[in-house]
Amino acid sequence: MALTPAARAQQSQTIQSPGPALGQISGTVIDVNGDAVIGATVTLTHDSVSTDQKTVVPPQSGFFRFDSLTPAVPYTITIKADGFADWTSPTITLEPGQDKLLGGITLRIATQNTTMQVTYDPIEIATEQVKSEQTQRIFGFIPNFYVSFDGAEAAPLTAKMKFELALKVSYDPITFTGVGLLAGLRQAADSPNYRQGAVGYGERFGATAADGFSDIMIGGAILPSLLHQDPRYFYRGTGTTSSRLRHAILSAFIAKGDNGKWQPNYSTVGGDLASSALSNLYFPKSNRGAGLVFSEFAIATGERMIANVAQEFLLAKFTHHRQQ
Repeated sequence: MALTPAARAQQSQTIQSPGPALGQISGTVIDVNGDAVIGATVTLTHDSVSTDQKTVVPPQSGFFRFDSLTPAVPYTITIKADGFADWTSPTITLEPGQDKLLGGITLRIATQNTTMQVTYDPIEIATEQVKSEQTQRIFGFIPNFYVSFDGAEAAPLTAKMKFELALKVSYDPITFTGVGLLAGLRQAADSPNYRQGAVGYGERFGATAADGFSDIMIGGAILPSLLHQDPRYFYRGTGTTSSRLRHAILSAFIAKGDNGKWQPNYSTVGGDLASSALSNLYFPKSNRGAGLVFSEFAIATGERMIANVAQEFLLAKFTHHRQQ
């Protein structure tokens, strides 16, 4: 059937009628310093069709543009670049013929999640702590090596460290000076029953040195190594006065094991008893016997408790080079 002239004109208008005007999206990729990011990859995705993508790599200026985009369609732009965190735009829906210029495209340095494995080496830690302890001196010159100020962070000592620490104390010049002074006091008190004069002073000096050396080696190195106990005094420094006093006094009878647990101080008690018993080998016959052993043991134990209390409340303040 032939069309009338009016129908043909209407059909011609229908065929030639243009669709909605296409739009475009553009922008510039920069970093936080405002410089263009080179080598970025810009991807345009049709939100409803994830496989419908367009990708461009901006030139050195960082500028990009996507043309011929259908209006009323949701788009998303994603930007990736080496060394930078990914950037994703909010959903963009163009109006017919719209030229959308995106702002705020600033890429930031990528943050990396790094897993770091820290290995705890107790021997290495103990070595450093002992080195620090061997610099501890009261008023800058009296050895104070057997006090740990590291608290719960104190690492257990190896047998070698226990012997090195005991020898360090035994051969310190100040130790010999102390032995000489104590021998002089014994000489003045005529105790033990050695003769008087230079010979008697030498005998008392030798006996005093032997007492100290046997005590520190047995109670500070040999037994702690065999029984796996720590011979040091562990300074507390915090808490109530009564709790600190109790800690100081009981430390003469309770020791920290190499396993970190508190236990009866067999090392110190055994060292004092053994040292007192050995005195029977070189003390005058008139002083030997069970009375010598128990009197020397009682004196050594009392001195240790007094020393611990002094460490807790007084000597720590005057100990130089102690680790904070």
